[in-house]
Amino acid sequence: MSRNILVVGASGYIGSHLVPNLLNLGHHVTATGRNLKLLEKRGWGNINNLTLVELDLDIDQDLTDLFTDIDTVYFLVHGMNHGHDFIEFELDCARHFSHYLRHSDVEHVVYLGALQSQTSQSKHLSARKETGNILRNSDKCVTELRAGIIIGPGSAAFEVMQDFVYHLPVMLTPSWVTSRNSPIALRNLLYYLTELIECPPDHNLILDVAGPEQMTYRDQMVRLSKVHGKNIRVIPLKWLSPKMATYWLRFITSVPTNIARALIGGLSCDLPADGSELQRRIPQHLINYEEAIQEALAMNTEVVKSDIWGFDPDALLRWQTGYGYYPKQAGYTLKTDASCEDLWRQVQLIGGEERYFYANGLWLVREWMDAMIGGNALKRYRRDPQQLQLGDKIDSWKVISLEKNHFLSLLFGMKAPGLGRLEFTIEDCGDHRTIDIRAWWHPKGFMGLLYWFAMMPAHLFIFRGMTHALVKRCKAKIQQGNIETK
Repeated sequence: MSRNILVVGASGYIGSHLVPNLLNLGHHVTATGRNLKLLEKRGWGNINNLTLVELDLDIDQDLTDLFTDIDTVYFLVHGMNHGHDFIEFELDCARHFSHYLRHSDVEHVVYLGALQSQTSQSKHLSARKETGNILRNSDKCVTELRAGIIIGPGSAAFEVMQDFVYHLPVMLTPSWVTSRNSPIALRNLLYYLTELIECPPDHNLILDVAGPEQMTYRDQMVRLSKVHGKNIRVIPLKWLSPKMATYWLRFITSVPTNIARALIGGLSCDLPADGSELQRRIPQHLINYEEAIQEALAMNTEVVKSDIWGFDPDALLRWQTGYGYYPKQAGYTLKTDASCEDLWRQVQLIGGEERYFYANGLWLVREWMDAMIGGNALKRYRRDPQQLQLGDKIDSWKVISLEKNHFLSLLFGMKAPGLGRLEFTIEDCGDHRTIDIRAWWHPKGFMGLLYWFAMMPAHLFIFRGMTHALVKRCKAKIQQGNIETK
């Protein structure tokens, strides 16, 4: 039976996979995210039975209309990437949502939480549990699924382990690597989630999600390394605490630091799971750990099969297993009174007579470095000196996405351990405009991370200079700028 379904947090890892599954089953879906453009970049902008809604639960706004004609809600919001205060952010969002949920005609809420431990002091796990309690206070029928590690591309915990395997032949770890969890394949979790709406309960339920076996984190990383044809050694050290381990996460994993830090806090204890009741209600074949990894690796190319990369064949050709799923990023944003049209006119000149607007000597040094290892960065090329089109080559760059007066994305073409792009984004903010220049980098192993951190000071110096130079070329005023790195 077709249902009207609201997916809150559709731009997240699980939501981005769940929405297409629900659409394929014939349901009408309202998908929400904090950034509508991110949802549209997934190619979701023109689907008949899909409605996109920009929703920031951190803002005090009336949500009454959001629930109009909605039968079922999936609540997939978490705050791990919000910052150091993500716990209060997450709970405030749940309270705001629950208040309006109480007064709606929604029949069933499905909430994806986290496995719990009797001994853990993890703020992340506690917040996941309390969020479930807050949703149940709405007096709606809530089914809470509590899951551990999900094996799939983009799953933060899985990607952290992937990065460990690719970056470190020897791992000195806290003793938490002997803690046990019950990893489950993404495909199995999605099946549970979609089938739950076919048999809504008449009372609240809390059900564990469990894969076919309980495993220590050490065993998971060792078996993961074997699938990749590597041989990692994991050496637990009693004196190395999870808190100490978080300090070097920024340099070892491409997973956003806030997310990785929150996850580490939940690894210090066993997270037992009994999935028998959920399996009794929704029986399915649970694939084993190695099969789940193989499926995840087969799906890795989804990163570049997207509007973000313009579905570009060169990006797909260059993608390799072992590239970080999450990109590193560094950029500079500048406020100005220049018009979008004037800024866009200047951005389109990149690679021509003005070269790269600022620090052209540094650009030339990087091009010579590329040429010395067999690259073609010294070959100058532009189809037209004034206008850009999709697919244009600019020296070693390629235009993979272009939106007039707003956005330009260039595929990085030099030889380096990873896959990257350079983006120019112009936003009209009413009383001012912003010009943002930003590099995105999917590192390949430790050398990819080393390359990124070695280049970051130059990136930030150059991007700041480029934004200022573009505004000056528009003969406009510079108001304010700021750096951002992740």
